[in-house]
Amino acid sequence: MTDTALYDIPGPRARRRHLLYGLGATVVILGIIAWVLYLLFDTHQFTAEKWRPFVYEGIQEMLLRGLGNTLKAFAYAAVLSLALGGLLAAGRLSDHRILRWISTLFVEFFRAMPVLVMIFFVFVALKVQPLPALVTGLTLYNGSVLAEVFRSGVNSVDRGQREAAYALGMRKTQVMSHVLVPQALRAMLPTIISQLVVALKDTSLGFLITYEEFLHAGKLIASNLDYGLPFIPVVMIISPIYIGMCMLLSWLATWVAKRQRRSPKTEAVEVAPAEPGTLLPGAGQIHP
Repeated sequence: MTDTALYDIPGPRARRRHLLYGLGATVVILGIIAWVLYLLFDTHQFTAEKWRPFVYEGIQEMLLRGLGNTLKAFAYAAVLSLALGGLLAAGRLSDHRILRWISTLFVEFFRAMPVLVMIFFVFVALKVQPLPALVTGLTLYNGSVLAEVFRSGVNSVDRGQREAAYALGMRKTQVMSHVLVPQALRAMLPTIISQLVVALKDTSLGFLITYEEFLHAGKLIASNLDYGLPFIPVVMIISPIYIGMCMLLSWLATWVAKRQRRSPKTEAVEVAPAEPGTLLPGAGQIHP
């Protein structure tokens, strides 16, 4: 039996044409890379003077301290955003109209407000220290977004699950905690992790309010005249670390999504084959 396809199998001429397209794209990409490397060498970005700062222990400690501050701000913002998102989602799903209105107004306002504006407002107007100001801005924005994720996830659960739980005499709190939220969590988890990636990237806004995070440490090194303003080397050191942390969270979200697609909601139950002796009471008795 021959295999079938949803498209015509390319013939010899089409395969040669596709090969030429691939080779052409490869040549263009390699040309762009070569051009960028030429510019870097032409502007003396790989000279020993510009890379000398990274061998000093003080510079390494500054970068590690900045990375630690970035992870600390992200940890605070992630935990508080999840808590705030859950609280606002509960308010939006409440039976009380006033709570729904207040929660909706809060979510829509802070979800539409730029993160940088909130951070500056807390830092300048309220005169809060850099770390709390950064965490507050990230929490208000990401918590509002996560509230919509939680609310949509709970509402996506089949309505019959809710009705069946109420029919058993369960209260709304029990229905939410034991029936709806556990089922919705499977669908929400990839989106939650993706939003945490956004929170991790937005921690770089802390350098604008003099918070000594990873990007702030790189800025101090790049603006040092003693090392010939090593801006490009700093970017080449900091960027892969930022990208690696974001890719790690993105990979986690992708892995969770694939795992959820592979995992069936219910597992098949093996049924033992029927045997001659397994009869219902009274079965097999023939009365004249």
